[in-house]
Amino acid sequence: MKKLALLFLCSMQLACIGQGNGKINGVSFVASRQAVVQGQVDEILNIYANSAAVMPFGFIREVNNPQITFNTDRQWFGETKKGAAQYIHMLHENGVSVMMKPQIWISKGIFTGKLKMDNEQHWQQLEESYRHFMMTYARLAAERKVDILCIGTELEQFVQARPEFWNMLIAEIREIYKGKLTYAANWDEFERVPFWEQLDYIGVDAYFPLSEAKTPTVNELIAGWQPWKSKMATLSTEKQKPILFTEYGYRSMDYTAKKPWLVDHTEEKPNMVSQVNCKKAIYAEFWNEKWFAGGYVWKWFTDHKNAGGENDNRFTPQNKPSLKVVSENYRKYSEY
Repeated sequence: MKKLALLFLCSMQLACIGQGNGKINGVSFVASRQAVVQGQVDEILNIYANSAAVMPFGFIREVNNPQITFNTDRQWFGETKKGAAQYIHMLHENGVSVMMKPQIWISKGIFTGKLKMDNEQHWQQLEESYRHFMMTYARLAAERKVDILCIGTELEQFVQARPEFWNMLIAEIREIYKGKLTYAANWDEFERVPFWEQLDYIGVDAYFPLSEAKTPTVNELIAGWQPWKSKMATLSTEKQKPILFTEYGYRSMDYTAKKPWLVDHTEEKPNMVSQVNCKKAIYAEFWNEKWFAGGYVWKWFTDHKNAGGENDNRFTPQNKPSLKVVSENYRKYSEY
């Protein structure tokens, strides 16, 4: 009966998303080697998530290399077009909406915001390669009736240097895809994106620095949010677009709110209280706001039983005290 109730709730949420009811309570569904099975989707339903980001990947060898390699036999299943299609099918079958979020990985983990070509020929080659990459998944999004399509993630140098390309890409996507569009701007980029008017959501990867404390309190974190929140609210009003956290999350470690974007294998000690407090603060500050659409927690592994845990200092809330905070708030903000 519990599963049937959850399926009914998620079906209602899927029907209402984008119509002003409830929030997008999402998880960033990490690609794996295998197809997704029902038990793995059940774990998402158990925390009252109503949406999931599906993230196929393209790869670039160097930061100034214009060629994107994607959808190959060397990739994990979930990183490919076939894998993304299977994930979407399983999620939609369970009443979970989908944001398709194709992403770029640059060799050695170089930040994608630094992707920049050194001459006009290379820029044109990158544009054609990225267009092929994105249109492949835009067509899949159209075929599978994906709810939201994210046209790029943290590509500041590319966006700033080639605005005409992005305008043309958005227009071409609109020709075939009729769902909602967003772009995932890095936390320090969102105010400078030139094409928000052409999209449906202002997408923000919300890794804002909030506190330098080892274990910040909820009140300290709420205070740290105020300048950033004010800027987002102002931009939302100016552009007449809701803010969507295309990624949000904190590592379960000491000083997690000092530089929340860190993805290195730091030796900072696991700190579950810090992650819990960060989650409580972000829900308290944003999920009640009318100009805020919701967000996708970073990140969620398909093998839930073996993910995270109280000795893990990474981003996932899985099998950690913060998961209860996520679940309680997703349930609260899914009520109609």
